[in-house]
Amino acid sequence: MERSRLIQAMEDILGPEGVIHEREQLRTYECDGLMNYRVIPDLVVLPVNAEQVQKIVRLCYDEGIPYVARGSGTGLSGGALPVESGVLIVMSRMKRILEVDLENERVVVEPGVINLWVSQEVADEGYYYAPDPASQLVSSIGGNLAENSGGVHCLKYGFTTNHVTGAEVVLPDGSVAHLGGGKAPDEPGYDLLGAFVGSEGTLGIATSITLRVLRKPEAVRTLLAAFKDTEEAGDAVSGIIGGGIVPAAIEMMDRLCLEAVEVAVSPGFPDAGAVLIVELDGPEAEVENQFERTMKICEDSNASEIRVAEDDAERALFWKGRKAAFAAMGRVSNDYYVQDSVVPRTELGAVLKRISDLGEEYGMRVANVFHAGDGNLHPLVLYDGEVEGEAEKAEKLAGDIVFACLEHGGSLTGEHGIGEDKKKYMPKMFTEEDLDTMQLLRCAFDPHYLCNPGKMFPTPRLCGERPGPFRMHPVQKAGLAELF
Repeated sequence: MERSRLIQAMEDILGPEGVIHEREQLRTYECDGLMNYRVIPDLVVLPVNAEQVQKIVRLCYDEGIPYVARGSGTGLSGGALPVESGVLIVMSRMKRILEVDLENERVVVEPGVINLWVSQEVADEGYYYAPDPASQLVSSIGGNLAENSGGVHCLKYGFTTNHVTGAEVVLPDGSVAHLGGGKAPDEPGYDLLGAFVGSEGTLGIATSITLRVLRKPEAVRTLLAAFKDTEEAGDAVSGIIGGGIVPAAIEMMDRLCLEAVEVAVSPGFPDAGAVLIVELDGPEAEVENQFERTMKICEDSNASEIRVAEDDAERALFWKGRKAAFAAMGRVSNDYYVQDSVVPRTELGAVLKRISDLGEEYGMRVANVFHAGDGNLHPLVLYDGEVEGEAEKAEKLAGDIVFACLEHGGSLTGEHGIGEDKKKYMPKMFTEEDLDTMQLLRCAFDPHYLCNPGKMFPTPRLCGERPGPFRMHPVQKAGLAELF
């Protein structure tokens, strides 16, 4: 289909206000939060309801046009990177909270709803939504679902997949399916919802999502402990978990990260080599007992200072400092490259030492801020994009950090996804048989390779020719062999 005809067809579905086609406006959508990869889409469309999404996808299917769904664009793996000569379907106008059913502890939302809005909607009734990524002020539930986002409280409460109970999904051929049990606790048959959450937009587009909300805990206690270095802070983490305590959160920040955060949001953190933020919640008696034990463990691990949040305002200040960490890096570096890998807690010390050594080898600074309780690392490689070759060197260093995590029994990603960024590393973790088996699932959903093509997998693992109305876009057909 000629571009002018495609624009007209999309405007017939959405109206002129729902279609962006001028090149300068399209540049706004050329990347997600990982700005090292950029592609200008052929067209951007902004649906307002599920029916429009269905019509858009059906048109793309009939014409063989690849497409990518995008939420707020805060992802950090290039998962929402547009496809050249493709359509970018931006879900940000689908931002209604459709239903609040607290008797069943469920909230039904459209994918453009911002993460924090869910907790705000139910706060007065004593409920909240547990997954809280650092980007929760701006990231959308649809994007959280695609990447299986976690957040600072994932140690105790799990990731997005543990809090999504159902989804209405537009499949790659334009048909609609309902996955999961919705308000019911479970449903028989294959766990297709479990496969869909975290599939990074390669299996379809969610148009409504049923979330599980939780009662606010009876008691919450939060402390901040300062240490000479990350090794001593890591000893405290091991002592807490080894003591049978499961905090709601244990977060660690190193000196470079603390320096940036202090300049950016002034939380008043101690001058230290590393800081832990530990939060416990639950029944009052249990929390008080475990909190005293946690402070004793920090003291025994040579904490130079321990601060206890005396009220909600001080607790919020602790978390403001932690959640501002990524954005704050702009105060100490022109650019940064964030990675996201996981290691067993017992390997944290060795991996952090290796990251430090790699930084020295490359002559680059690396800041560390991470979910210490579950070993989910977020090393930030600092560089200056104005200096020729610096961006490439930073990406290579970030890759070596990933390899170090794998060597210590870790995984490629904890919550940011594979996307465009880490697909080249997939063979380091999975065999060809593993990858082929994953591809069988994708082909069952998207046999014509239209839905977020080129993401997650390191080679163009196509599904073969299939009968039906599919007519591959000429540019896509000519370029598939060169995608990688």
